[in-house]
Amino acid sequence: MLLLGVGTGLAAVPSAEAAPAAVTASVSVDAGRSLARIPATGIGMNVAVYDGNMNHSAVPGLLKNAGVGAVRYPGGSYADGYHWQTHTVEGGYVAPNTDFDTFMGTVRATGAQPIITANYGSGTPDEAAGWVRYANVTKAYGVKYWEIGNEVYGNGLYGATWETDHHSSKSATTYATNLVQYASAMKAVDPSIKIGAVLTTPGAWPDGITGPGDTADWNHTVLSIAGSKIDFVVVHHYPIGNSQTDLLRKPQAEIPGMASTLRSLINQYAGSNAPNVGIAVTEANANAYKDTSPNGLFAPDEYLTWMESGAFTLDWWNLHNGTDCSKVTTVEGATDYDDGGILSSGASCEPPLNTPFPPYYGVQMITRLGSAGDSLVQARSTNALVSAHAVRRTNGDVDVMLINKDPADDAQVTLSYSGFTPAAGTPTVYSYLKNATSTGSATQGSAGRQTVPAYSILVVQLHPAR
Repeated sequence: MLLLGVGTGLAAVPSAEAAPAAVTASVSVDAGRSLARIPATGIGMNVAVYDGNMNHSAVPGLLKNAGVGAVRYPGGSYADGYHWQTHTVEGGYVAPNTDFDTFMGTVRATGAQPIITANYGSGTPDEAAGWVRYANVTKAYGVKYWEIGNEVYGNGLYGATWETDHHSSKSATTYATNLVQYASAMKAVDPSIKIGAVLTTPGAWPDGITGPGDTADWNHTVLSIAGSKIDFVVVHHYPIGNSQTDLLRKPQAEIPGMASTLRSLINQYAGSNAPNVGIAVTEANANAYKDTSPNGLFAPDEYLTWMESGAFTLDWWNLHNGTDCSKVTTVEGATDYDDGGILSSGASCEPPLNTPFPPYYGVQMITRLGSAGDSLVQARSTNALVSAHAVRRTNGDVDVMLINKDPADDAQVTLSYSGFTPAAGTPTVYSYLKNATSTGSATQGSAGRQTVPAYSILVVQLHPAR
């Protein structure tokens, strides 16, 4: 039985004679077909200077336990009004103890790399170059990744005005021209840094629209001018699901096509440097069911599908986000606070500060699947309700993640392998179960058959036959 939607008040009660319903799927793993290597920065996180708990003493341990290898700062649209020298935001609130040096202390304690968004909206190339000098020359932090602005296309060019931009022209041509100036000034200080260009997400508004002052849409304009001067492109992904089932199908439905389009654009405009230009997804989250089991399943699927498609980082929005307590609902038997943070902000209606929400545990399951340097290999499922991801570890082991997207019924999954022969015996299986507040492990099933409980994630760890 598949339940669509939330709060219908209906439930199926099987008769004593009826066999329980089940989802069935066959998963094939090709251990010899590598899609990508897990990047050290693959699991990323956003923090924002308005969050007074972003550097809480518990945060490094929580991030480390979730495998976080990149932390983005100073926080979304705030970045286009943030002046690093004065630690101020135009028209915004900056919480105590959120300055750059304190942030770097948290990043280093986590063992992660920073991703910095330079102020394009109200800043200058010289201001950004000064930040590079302070970070990498004065303090020797070795900050590698610098994106120029955040969602700059929201500056009014296409009508929407959520992004600060004080330039007299809001066109993509102006952004690209200035981007080249930022890259030149910043690399003059430290030639080893990587510069990222803000693009519109393929297939999402305003992709494909030509704005005033331009002769082509945002992505073609920016890359035609700056493509040979950048080191990575930046997109954000907030899929909108019309139902829980629709949301959970978005990673497979949207990401491969988006990534393919980005790679084609890079190849078209970056010249001989195209193979070295990366893809960074510096913000991502679901637009609904944010703090409950659907998002716990969505999160690892989102991360892994982008990594399989060539992204070197995906940075979840947000570490702590906060909520309006009037928006609290119930989803699949659990409270959804409409928070969007991966950890509780400790609002009056929420669990205590830093309590992990389901997406945290979903992301943590990626650490059971593989580590930086391991190969993501092809895994295919015959049923869209069961996602599969697989990793061939550097020691020769193969691990398989199975995600059952059916909220009511267990999935009976058969597994087959090419390029790998699993050892006999019962494997170790890690699990994140529906509405659980921790992950677990057991020895269960076999290399060829696993039962995945409803709305749950399993990671099957397999050794090769000797």
